[in-house]
Amino acid sequence: MTTEESLRPQSLMLTFLGDQVLGRDVCVYSGSVIDVFARVGVGEQATRSTLTRMVNRGLLRRQREGRRMYFGLTDHSAAVLRDGERRIWQTGAVNRHWDGTWTLLGFSLPESWQRQRHDLRSKLTWSGFGPLFSGLWIAPGEVDVADLVGELGLSAHVKVFRAHADAGMDIGAMIEETWELSELADRYEAFVGRWQPWETRAPQADEALAQRLLLQAEWLRVIRRDPRLPVKHLPDDWPAEQAEKTFRAVHERLTPLAREAAGRLLDLVPVRDAPQDEG
Repeated sequence: MTTEESLRPQSLMLTFLGDQVLGRDVCVYSGSVIDVFARVGVGEQATRSTLTRMVNRGLLRRQREGRRMYFGLTDHSAAVLRDGERRIWQTGAVNRHWDGTWTLLGFSLPESWQRQRHDLRSKLTWSGFGPLFSGLWIAPGEVDVADLVGELGLSAHVKVFRAHADAGMDIGAMIEETWELSELADRYEAFVGRWQPWETRAPQADEALAQRLLLQAEWLRVIRRDPRLPVKHLPDDWPAEQAEKTFRAVHERLTPLAREAAGRLLDLVPVRDAPQDEG
């Protein structure tokens, strides 16, 4: 089975390492990674290139054992993966416990700062914000944007407030005007359509390992694009809850077989205190 075009090898790699390496103090043999990725339609050269790029970006560390090269997590990639774990298993896809708080972020940048404006909007979108007006963005809940703004060097140009809507405010209408709800709903519905058949399918163990990798990577991609808007202000047929049920049911079904396959297919070694990344 091939991956979707938009499911990048790096996203798959992080998902794979989060599943097999995170919290275990081990590194995985490059050949094992190549084997698993071939089962999801990623070729050897693309897998090797992804490993190299991620080492160069500080997302992976290398450890040589004899003639074999093993890859493990850095502090940075481990933090990214722990955030993904929280989003999948703790935060979830449905925001049922919103307290009425909004984070408002206003910015004013010089006209010539096209790149900075694009970068800020991209990061705000990724963090769950939507454009209330051109220079005023809004997100549900209390969102800490200090690091985001600081990384872009825009702290002097951004103002952040916590707010509550006035009693007469139509929050549902505001949400529909500010976020692309139909696009987000389409992603959830497509996920259900793609994965619901696996709730009753009985794969081979090796296939289960590949399918669970795709399942988790696709689910994380969907929910990371979701600003987690309060469900009480979303349409009654909002598909996030059904999609989450599908994800959990298929994950539970695939996990025993996937673990059996991982134990048989993956060559893991303990992390050494002093990393060696020769080669």
